Amino acid sequence: MRKILPFSATVLTTATLLVGMSPAAHAMPDPTMPDPFDHRVHCTSTDPDERHIVTRFGNSELGWRHFTHRHNIKKCSILDAALSDKVDRNDGHGRLEYDGVAIRTGSRPAQVRFVVIVQYTRKTKDGRYDAGRGQKIGVVNAFCRNQPHNKCPTWMN
Repeated sequence: MRKILPFSATVLTTATLLVGMSPAAHAMPDPTMPDPFDHRVHCTSTDPDERHIVTRFGNSELGWRHFTHRHNIKKCSILDAALSDKVDRNDGHGRLEYDGVAIRTGSRPAQVRFVVIVQYTRKTKDGRYDAGRGQKIGVVNAFCRNQPHNKCPTWMN
């Protein structure tokens, strides 16, 4: 019995280490899946109809992390400019679109139209994203309409 006990402890330890090293335990993330949706709120605004609209950090598909990199909108004040006016398009199912205009004055004046898209429901239409009980998804996208690749000019920021 004294010889079996140390041997069984060694076998148990070796088995535990081998199971811990299995490839299934250390699976790589699926590159086809989007990065996790960050529910934290980056900025807030209220529209004329008293809707409390948040902009969540989100991920590469929607929210702040999406449109700051893809569409070059880097200030909450740009969103506030559009959200402070009435809803321009409402699909009746929670998707709201607000239009805005940015104007540069001076020696080289310019005008840029931009859009802020809000999902004012708990979940997105496809059901992939959920803001949580009693919460709204908020701003999902913002971009400039009359610019190449819908990317806003740097002077807007």
